[in-house]
Amino acid sequence: MYLLYVDDSGDIKDASQQFFVLGGVALFERQPHWIAEGLDRIAARFNAAEPWQVELHGSPMLQGKKEWRQFPLPDRVAAIKDALSLFSQSHVSNCAFAAIVKKALATPRDPVELAFEQLASRFDQFLMRLHRKGDTQRGLMIFDKSTRETTIQSLAIDFKRDGHSFGQLRNMSEVPVFIDSRASRLVQLADLIAYAAFRKYDRGDDQFFKLIEPRFDREGGQVHGLFALE
Repeated sequence: MYLLYVDDSGDIKDASQQFFVLGGVALFERQPHWIAEGLDRIAARFNAAEPWQVELHGSPMLQGKKEWRQFPLPDRVAAIKDALSLFSQSHVSNCAFAAIVKKALATPRDPVELAFEQLASRFDQFLMRLHRKGDTQRGLMIFDKSTRETTIQSLAIDFKRDGHSFGQLRNMSEVPVFIDSRASRLVQLADLIAYAAFRKYDRGDDQFFKLIEPRFDREGGQVHGLFALE
């Protein structure tokens, strides 16, 4: 089974932000443990006694909000980059996905709906390509509990039953699962990936995005895991 950990970046209602992003990381079921251990080591830099109390969360880390205020900016930036590099250097089977939507161009559709449709269908096609190669796998999408749970659950049911713009979801084991990001290093990694994409498209800052760009799902030179409506 492949697990797609997903989080969002960008505020739908904030007029100062042009983009909304859903981003995440798809991992074969045996990979999360090893990546989580590496992320724990990064978190331990900021609380060696209780690293599990440290949530790796892109926006607060970069902006120095709340508990991150006490740490120097270079240390915070290095932690974000090291976490993304940990993923980018991980097993070749792991890949990133992101749907970046310019809110003004999504009208009359909901940017969340459009982004989820792109992310879910692209993950489904990733699984379909594996199946065609003789590696049949099911998928499960795991979201941060704060990520618009009601909307996404409803969309997932509709897509599986009635289809979406590109067909139907055929390779999912279950509707999306929602968990507290504080309990999952992999959801935290998804947040960092989504934030990296948001910083590139909304702020013109690609210092984080360039670390993960080669790891977006691709085949034969064509990038499948990245959608941008801009």
